[in-house]
Amino acid sequence: MLYRQALNYMYEQLPMFQRVGIAAYKNNLDNTIAISKHLDYPEKKFKSIHIAGTNGKGSSSHLLASIFQEAGYKTGLYTSPHLKDFRERIKINGAMIPKKTVSRFIEKNATFFNELKPSFFEMTVGMAFCWFADQQVDIAIIETGLGGRLDSTNIIHPELCLITNVSFDHTQLLGSSLTAIATEKAGIIKSKTPVVISEKNNDYFEVFKKKAKEENAGLIIASTLYEAIKKSNRNFHSQYEIYKNGQIRFSEIDCPLQGNYQQYNICGVLAVCDAIQEKGFKLSDNHVAQGIKKVIANTGFAGRWQVLQEKPLTIADTGHNEAGIQMVLNQIQQIPHKNLNIVLGMVNDKEIDKMLNLFPKNARYFFCQANIPRALDKAELMQKAVAKGLNGKAYASVKKALKAAKQMAGSEDLVFVGGSTFVVAEVV
Repeated sequence: MLYRQALNYMYEQLPMFQRVGIAAYKNNLDNTIAISKHLDYPEKKFKSIHIAGTNGKGSSSHLLASIFQEAGYKTGLYTSPHLKDFRERIKINGAMIPKKTVSRFIEKNATFFNELKPSFFEMTVGMAFCWFADQQVDIAIIETGLGGRLDSTNIIHPELCLITNVSFDHTQLLGSSLTAIATEKAGIIKSKTPVVISEKNNDYFEVFKKKAKEENAGLIIASTLYEAIKKSNRNFHSQYEIYKNGQIRFSEIDCPLQGNYQQYNICGVLAVCDAIQEKGFKLSDNHVAQGIKKVIANTGFAGRWQVLQEKPLTIADTGHNEAGIQMVLNQIQQIPHKNLNIVLGMVNDKEIDKMLNLFPKNARYFFCQANIPRALDKAELMQKAVAKGLNGKAYASVKKALKAAKQMAGSEDLVFVGGSTFVVAEVV
C-alpha cells in the first residue's frame, strides 16, 4: 500500500472528528481497548506523560517534548489535529513518523479495522502507540484529543498527568458547565499518579481536588508554586523572569511561543519537570531553558501566535473557543498598529455568537471558510458578524481572504488570521 492510499483509507473510510464533527465521536473506550489488544498492548511498553486541557495543551506538550529532547531522552510526541501533514501528529525527537510506517501499519491492520470500524482518532492512537513501542522511546508526551475521560489516549498509565485549564469548548459533548467539562478532563487522573494543574480556578478546582483524593494522586498546583513575569520581547521571542515560591528560579527564560497565555503554560511545564524527576528522569535547569528556547526548532511546532510576515505584521493563531479568542484579542491590543484587519473563519459546531461578541467593531473583516465539511459557510459567518456590528466581505477561500487583507493593509497595520485551526492550517 502506498502512503497516499493509506491516507485515503483513513480519511474516507474512518470517521474523523476534525472534519465531520460529532458524528465521529465515540462515548466509550471499547474500540481503543480492542485495538490495543489487537496490537499487543503497545501503550504498556513505554513511559508517558498525559496532557489534557481546553487551551494550552498543545503548547505544553511541545515544550515538554523539547525539554526531554534537550536532556538526551528519546522522546515521542502525540498531538492533534495536524496543520499540514497527518504525520505531524506522531513524532519522535521532532521527526515525523515515516510514510512507509504509516502505510505498513494500515496495510497490516486494514482487515481488523474493516471489522471493528474505529474512528480516525482511535486508529491513529493505535498507530502512535505502536510506533513509540517499536522505537523504544524513553518517554512519550501524549496530548488528549477531546476531553479526557473518554478520549482514546486515556488507556495509558502515565508517570504523571498535566491539566492546563478548563473553559467552554465542545459543550455538546463535554457538558455545558465548567464543572462538567472539568469532570471530563479530570478523567485522565490515575491511581497514585501525580497530577499538575497549570492554573488554579476556583470555579472548578474542587473537581480536580476530589478526583485526586479518590485516586490517591498527588495534586500539584503550578500557579501557586511558580510565577512567570514577562520582561521583554526581542525578535518575536518573549523573555520571562521565573519565580518559584517567591524566589528567583530563572533570571531569564527565552520563549519563541508568543501570546501572554504562555506564562501559564510555562509554569505548568516547570512543575511537571520538577515532579517527573522523582520518577528517575534528570532534567537540569539548562535542559529546561534550552528546551523552551528551542521548542520550535526541536519539535516543528506551528500555528500558535505565528508571525507570517513583518510588513504588514501578519499573525496567525489557532485559538478557536471563547477563552482562546479572548486571549488572542488581548494580545492584539498590546501590539502597536494603525488599523486591524482580521481574516476570520470558524467551524459550525462552536458557539459562534459568543465568540463574535468578543471581536472589535473597529476592525476590517475578511470572512472565509476552511476547506473541510465542518467549516461554517462564509456567507453565514458574515451574516452573523454583521448582526454584531462587524463589517467586511466574504471571500472564496482562506488564501484569497488573506491576500485581500494584506493588499488593503498599510505597512503600520496588523493582519490577524484565525478563528479556527483549519483556517490557520491553510496559510502557515
